[in-house]
Order: sequence, then structure tokens, then C-alpha cells
Amino acid sequence: MSNFYETMYILRPDISDEAVDNTIGKYQGMIKDKGGEVLETQHRGKRRLSYEINRYREGIYIQMNYQAPGDTIAPMERDMRLSEDVIRYLTLVVDEPQEAEADEAPSQAAPLGS
Repeated sequence: MSNFYETMYILRPDISDEAVDNTIGKYQGMIKDKGGEVLETQHRGKRRLSYEINRYREGIYIQMNYQAPGDTIAPMERDMRLSEDVIRYLTLVVDEPQEAEADEAPSQAAPLGS
């Protein structure tokens, strides 16, 4: 059975654009090899970190949303842990992919003081 996952990882700021693309492709390939499907990958660019990580003050943020079997996560996170290019990562289980919520009407709340 497949679950929906979201993995956010931060790459070193001093790697080339080609190395960033290769890293993204590698992790997408790992998901596809295990029978998963990459739903969306967002390259969020270089941003300032909240605190210093391994002497880096900036990082390149990548977010992947995908559907995959549970045994896909451990090998991918192991590779991220051993990689010198990845300075932080986090994988979350998502109930369902988020759709655009702008189409939904806001809930009507009772006015205050009534």
C-alpha cells in the first residue's frame, strides 16, 4: 500500500546548479525505482537558515511530494544522511495531497457580541 509523503531537504549553498539537478534526479529516481510516483518537486532556491548548520548560514531548499510504499523512505534517508551535499532533511507522512483551497468558501462565523 502506498502512502503520500513530503520530503524537504536542504543542500549546501556552494554546490553548482548541475549538482543540484543531479541530486534532485537521484532522489526522484530512488522513489520511482521502488514503485513510487513523484507528484511534485519544488526547487525553492537559496535561503538564509534560521541557525547555522555545519558552518553554513544559507541552504538550497528542495521539497518533494510523492506517493510511494513505506520501504522507500529508509534507503533514501540513509543516502541523504551519508551525502555531503545534504545538510538537513525531513520526511512527513501526508494524509492526502493538498488541493488549492482558494476555491472553497470561507466558513461563516457568528458575529462577535451577538
